[in-house]
Amino acid sequence: MKALVVTTLDGPSALIPVEVDEPAADESTILVEVHAVGVSFPDLLLTQGLYQYKPKLPFVPGGEIAGIVLSAPDGSGFSPGDRVVGLTGVGGAMAEVVALQPEATFLLPGTISMPTGAALLFNYLTVHFALIRRAHLEKGESVLVQGAAGGIGTAAMTLAPCLGASRTIAVVSSEIKAEYVRNLGASDVLATENWRDEVLAITDGRGVDVVVDPVGGDRFTDNIRSLATGGRILVMGFTGRDIPSLKVNRLLLKNAAAVGVAWGSWWAEDPGRLSAQWSELFPLLETGELQIPEPTRYPFDAAPEALLDLEHRRTVGKSVLVLR
Repeated sequence: MKALVVTTLDGPSALIPVEVDEPAADESTILVEVHAVGVSFPDLLLTQGLYQYKPKLPFVPGGEIAGIVLSAPDGSGFSPGDRVVGLTGVGGAMAEVVALQPEATFLLPGTISMPTGAALLFNYLTVHFALIRRAHLEKGESVLVQGAAGGIGTAAMTLAPCLGASRTIAVVSSEIKAEYVRNLGASDVLATENWRDEVLAITDGRGVDVVVDPVGGDRFTDNIRSLATGGRILVMGFTGRDIPSLKVNRLLLKNAAAVGVAWGSWWAEDPGRLSAQWSELFPLLETGELQIPEPTRYPFDAAPEALLDLEHRRTVGKSVLVLR
């Protein structure tokens, strides 16, 4: 089969198609014919040797797929022909066939396409974990989303209202992205140039209850200043590449909290947690209450282009590689 392999840590250009052996069927894994693969920021960092997990060269990146079950062990709950989405972990997904653990494999509702399914797991399970288990979002609270047109951002914009948020405030860097998040149902859309003053203006000086921040960098302090009393900022990543520091007196004065969100390590401690999350998301997907935005699609061999577009913030929403 064909897989995309990182051979040197020279960035996305080092990702090349290679013929490799298909994974063998066994009694513990589900073999899946891959139709689409999600593309995420950790994939970009892996090609540059900048991610905290550093696999040995050569390696196959990618962590989430959508496809058709080829074989499944007895008692797994899956059968050949099932439409599924699944997680491979930090790598291994950018291949024509993958082997998945049953606890990291989920039936895909028939109303959702394969590319959209591949855009689902990383971002939506991360945001679900962030809002429910880390921020303890309450009905009627407001949510400010940095990088709102990105993968995590769009998940937050669409999932937060389903979880009880009364207001979603999007911060974006261009008019194209502003139009995109308006179409997602954003309550308010703010430009990166003067967003902090506008947040305070539109909330009558109160601020917001929760900030979703996958960006970090120089926005972090203003995120803290934008919190209402008792507010929480979710530290979800550093796509701005700079890891900020925090003067904790800012938290003390507002009875606020800065909360780390490391979904990957949380479910790795107990993979059964994934099924519990999926059981909460699945009804929202099946009924259509949660609408997953159409991802930006790339051919499988165009993975380097997809990663470069991600690095230079040329895409909106989630990007996926389409194989079939």
